[in-house]
Formats: sequence, C-alpha cells, structure tokens
Amino acid sequence: MRNHGRCTRLAAIALIASVALGGCVVAPAGGGYYGGEVVTLAPPPPREEIIGVAPAEGYVWIGGYWGWSGGRHEWVPGRWEAPHPGYRWVPHRWEREERGWRLHAGRWERH
Repeated sequence: MRNHGRCTRLAAIALIASVALGGCVVAPAGGGYYGGEVVTLAPPPPREEIIGVAPAEGYVWIGGYWGWSGGRHEWVPGRWEAPHPGYRWVPHRWEREERGWRLHAGRWERH
C-alpha cells in the first residue's frame, strides 16, 4: 500500500513537470529572417511618419525603414529611444551593390 502511494505521487509529479515544461519549447525563427544577404528587389521609398511628442526630454527619434522579411520588404515603424550619452544614431540604410541591395542596420555610434 505504501509503495502504491509513492508511485502515485511520483506519477503526479512527472505529469505536472511535463505540463509545465511543455510550454518551454525553443524553436529557431522561420525562414523570414534577414541575415544581411543581397536582395534583388529595390526597397520602396520611405514612408512619411507622424512623429509624436517624445516620451521624455532628450529622447531620440529612430526613423522607420523598410526591412526584409519572408522574401519581401516590410515597413518597420519608427520609435522613440532613450539617449545614449556620447553616441549618435546612424539610421538604417539600403545600399546598392553589384548584385542587388543590402540593408545596413541602424546603430549607435560613438561621437
């Protein structure tokens, strides 16, 4: 009888653990991730954005840009970002190359 209770308790613990860990699946991103490769389709012209009021003094507007995802250009909207003292924002940009276009990600660059 004592052994039966212990087996039941262990089975219950195993069931709870499997349910809890079942939601902890880590999977790689789908095939839409842009890894810096050359894209043959030129990006559309930039969209006009309505820039609202900064959330706090000194915040920097990071303008939107055309990203590349799932085999097509997708607009990534602009956003406000906290300042990085001693740095300036260099925006995202597409550059024409021999075989197509390459996106250079925006970044904070030391003054």
